[in-house]
Amino acid sequence: MNELEKYAVKAFDDIKHIDENGKEFWYARELSKVLEYSDWRNFVKVINKAKEACVNSNYDINEQLVEVNKLSKRNNNAIVKIDDYKLSRYICYLIVQNANPSKEVIALGQTYFAIQTRKQELNGIEYSLLTEDEKRFYQRNLTKKGNYSLNKVAKEAGVKNFDKFHNAGYKGLYNGETADDIAKRKEIRYREEILDNMGSEELAANLFRITQTESKLKRENIQGENNANKTHYNIGKNIREVIAKNGGVMPEKLPTPAKSLKQIEKDRKNSLIKK
Repeated sequence: MNELEKYAVKAFDDIKHIDENGKEFWYARELSKVLEYSDWRNFVKVINKAKEACVNSNYDINEQLVEVNKLSKRNNNAIVKIDDYKLSRYICYLIVQNANPSKEVIALGQTYFAIQTRKQELNGIEYSLLTEDEKRFYQRNLTKKGNYSLNKVAKEAGVKNFDKFHNAGYKGLYNGETADDIAKRKEIRYREEILDNMGSEELAANLFRITQTESKLKRENIQGENNANKTHYNIGKNIREVIAKNGGVMPEKLPTPAKSLKQIEKDRKNSLIKK
């Protein structure tokens, strides 16, 4: 787990609750404080946007958000009832997607809930128990799905030169490096996928770049190839800045695995044939 994930896990795990069925949830009032919303009314507006996005995604809003009443003590010691919500992990993810993007803690929240939501796709297998290579295969599969979805959204935004579009994201995240620059630094063969030659931490950073770019293109209905490229670059750069602020390792400084995922797959097949 990198420094960025550690920071986010601490902040958002501290306010996580478990119900009688062992299901995790968060209270909206507590989440609003972590996300630095001092005005509850402003946070309710974000919740309403998330509810709309939830319905549009064909999720049952009643399963993702439950209205509750809680007792609260005022400064004069008076006890009053206040409105609150029990939030699922997914609705929390939608909330941070619709929150104020200028706050650094929002980016951390997006990282946390995106990763936690993705990890649930393991169907009960604890991500932390996977080997490094298993984590690499898992993250690589998510980047493939993510890039496929991102390309569809980018095309709708007007992107035609996809090499240039993807290089814009890499340049932002890798301090100006293109895909070719990354390949040369990693000393990998011509036309070999650079994502197949990344460790799980580096893949996670790129997955975040991919998902956040797709989200912003859709959320703000960004149109035009230049605007899409600029958006991809800025997302990559913002992620890099957050990693730096939290003392993380820059992606270009992370070690390149000894074997690519393609080579590992090939070795496994050969081993099975011999057996």
